[in-house]
Amino acid sequence: MNYYYNNVPGKGLVRNNLIYTSLINDEKTVFCKWYFNDTDYHSGMNKVTDPEIMENKWNREVEYLMFMSENYPDYVPEVLDIDLEKRKIFLRIDGDDFWQQHYDKNCTFDEVLPDWQEQLLELFKIYRDNNFYKFSVHPSSYFIVNGRLKSINYFFCHAASEEYITINQIRSHVSDERFESAQPLLNKYSITDFDQKIPLAMFNNIIIDSFQSNYPKEFIDKLRDIF
Repeated sequence: MNYYYNNVPGKGLVRNNLIYTSLINDEKTVFCKWYFNDTDYHSGMNKVTDPEIMENKWNREVEYLMFMSENYPDYVPEVLDIDLEKRKIFLRIDGDDFWQQHYDKNCTFDEVLPDWQEQLLELFKIYRDNNFYKFSVHPSSYFIVNGRLKSINYFFCHAASEEYITINQIRSHVSDERFESAQPLLNKYSITDFDQKIPLAMFNNIIIDSFQSNYPKEFIDKLRDIF
């Protein structure tokens, strides 16, 4: 399999994910999430170097992905295999991710998939109804298979019962660019101490607001209303 990157206008090839190593086959029908900090893939910009953090993210990925696969299979890619020893998850896909497709086709999300908003809103209602949060709204976290958005990156899930999170707990898997852009939001919510315990509901609002540059305002407002 080959390394999978996003080709972003003005930036070129960027890592598809900061935690695991993203792999794809030649036909772009299988995507592999390899929970291994591959220095070649990350080009010396490795974020998650603590093995305990990697283990924690791997465990969350397996737990929540399998929950979704077993209970809501229409919303996640088909799981082809999970190699627990090598910490690899193989998923059936059909081409590049949602984000990459709108770049490749030089078009809007609506033109890529007209009902993407409705599909994503239904997905986040599932998270709400099952009492957990998924703090991964980035459009590269979704593939399109047979007209359906399939959600990946369940490493960023937290059960509502966990109650709190800190910035330092998630800093290693948020890009420097997004973290910098989120500074006004942190100030808005009076978060100055990165070890400060942030209620998950508040953190969810911060995450949603941080994606205002990626999505239309009306979608962000609807997403916020779910919670």
